[in-house]
Amino acid sequence: MNRPDGPHSGNPAVRASVARGDQQVVMWSTERPDGGRGFGFTGGHFHRNWADDNFRKVFLNALLWIAKVEVPTEGVQSMVSTDAIKAHLDPKK
Repeated sequence: MNRPDGPHSGNPAVRASVARGDQQVVMWSTERPDGGRGFGFTGGHFHRNWADDNFRKVFLNALLWIAKVEVPTEGVQSMVSTDAIKAHLDPKK
């Protein structure tokens, strides 16, 4: 919270909530009465997060759940190399 308020850096209401120690929602899911499913996730800010097995697992599990495909008991297993992560990282301008 060391940046000023702005379109990509919070606002007074968010800052007050964080300062109070309120729990912050970063992921949610819903299933509508008609059976449609949705999943929201705010954790994709840093490309390097995709190198974390559990980060990918929760996202991949959610994709299967949305598609109404059975999610494996141990979750979706995926492997990715550091080189693969770096290969898809856009250079900063």
